Amino acid sequence: MFNPENLILKGLPKGHIKDRVVRSLMAGLTYAIVLIAALLFGKIIVDGAPVLFKAQAPFVDFEFLTAKNETLHVFDDAQGTRHQLPASAYSDYIKKHEGTPIFNETTYSYSGGGIAGPIVGTILLTVGSMILALFFGVCAAIYLSEYAKQSPFIHAVRLAILNLAGIPSIVFGLFGFSVFVLAVPVITATPSDRSLLCVPLFINDYVMSFQGWNSSLMAGCATLACMILPVIITASEESLRAVPQGFRDASLALGATRWQTIRKCVIPFSLSGILTSSLLAITRVAGETAPIMFTAAVAAKDDLPWQGLKSPFDLLSSQVQALPYHIYTLAARIPSSEYTQRAQYGSVFVFLVIVAFLSLGSMILRSKLRSKLKW
Repeated sequence: MFNPENLILKGLPKGHIKDRVVRSLMAGLTYAIVLIAALLFGKIIVDGAPVLFKAQAPFVDFEFLTAKNETLHVFDDAQGTRHQLPASAYSDYIKKHEGTPIFNETTYSYSGGGIAGPIVGTILLTVGSMILALFFGVCAAIYLSEYAKQSPFIHAVRLAILNLAGIPSIVFGLFGFSVFVLAVPVITATPSDRSLLCVPLFINDYVMSFQGWNSSLMAGCATLACMILPVIITASEESLRAVPQGFRDASLALGATRWQTIRKCVIPFSLSGILTSSLLAITRVAGETAPIMFTAAVAAKDDLPWQGLKSPFDLLSSQVQALPYHIYTLAARIPSSEYTQRAQYGSVFVFLVIVAFLSLGSMILRSKLRSKLKW
């Protein structure tokens, strides 16, 4: 007599073994990823934290965070004492001990002083690119989600946006260099000699000169914004589509316009998803080296970006330092030594802390928005 229970019991052991094997495999892969990440962060913390933190009060090396980056001079005095002084302190030492011999002097570029310039430059590039990318990205997502009719052209646009997300950052760097640095139009009365084209505006001597913004903060922010636009557009569009259609229908039935409906009933409920996309974008844009190397970053700069400027708008046209490029310079262009490694790991540690704070701020803001808006 056929008994279904016997068939089920016979199949259980074999299926149970497969389930255990698959579960163990998945768990092993997951914990392996966690272990690799823990080892990576542990290495950075072990080597980088001692650069920033001290055993004596105030326990934090504020000079490393607030001083400008300089060349490090390592030498011995006549008594055999080893000195490690940045360029400015070294000049003061030479003036104070004029005529006193020094021995075994060695210099290490970009390894002395602090990293105030790279920190400020990184924050300016990240904030500026996020403002541009969120504005244009959310606007594009609203159009694609709320206004555009489904057609082959719109499908091709979405496919192009997805393809942009896979383009290497070095390509965006070359694009930013050729467009924003060399070719974007500028309204000026004194066009550059390398201007590609000048269009007269018939207002005094002003012309529209296709000469670009040169290597500047503005060019770097625009390039980074283009790089993260696909992520923000795609995630924002999905967040907008996740809002129930009933919200839109009810608003339109009450006499609201399409824009009023989007502004009052759609965008507020999709902000948490939009902030999630910005969270992913921050972690990528803050760590890019190739785009800013072509468009905005400089290895060394004596002043902070806003120092020595005649107007606030000059800040946008000035070059900046950046932590990713600073780390790249220390790791790839300077001969490795215990002094360069100290500056390198200290910069990496501070960079991770900055990215963590930016991400934490986005997560807190997203959590607060989610708690206020429930449906």
